[in-house]
Amino acid sequence: MTRQKIVLVLFVVLGFFVLYDRSEWFFHRSTKNQTISVERLKYAIENKKSNLQVGGKGVVKTVLKDDNKGSRHQRFILTLPTNHTILISHNIDLAPRIANLSRGDTVSFYGEYEWNNKGGVVHWTHHDPREKHVDGWLEHNGRVYQ
Repeated sequence: MTRQKIVLVLFVVLGFFVLYDRSEWFFHRSTKNQTISVERLKYAIENKKSNLQVGGKGVVKTVLKDDNKGSRHQRFILTLPTNHTILISHNIDLAPRIANLSRGDTVSFYGEYEWNNKGGVVHWTHHDPREKHVDGWLEHNGRVYQ
């Protein structure tokens, strides 16, 4: 093979892994990336950071009324294993609502974290139809919502 073909093959392989690594399916199935994301969430909460892609799992502490101003959002508060609490704000105009969500349920999530003095909020827990933002998701009782 010529040097140009080798370089081209390397770029194609590298591009595949970059795109594959960004997909929510890979994140969802990868323990390594989940650990990194959970650590990133802990860091964001403790250091008051925002605009970070994070993931984790928590137990539903409170199911709140939907926010119906503008895009509709299903909202609930999760208690994380670190004992922090966060608000999940899930856009139900772009993704299905979690049916029958109750206090004590476990929910896994992947989305964008925004810090606030109440513990922060995770949003973008859905696909982006414009494909400009990393897709997020929620998982409840074995079903993925995105």
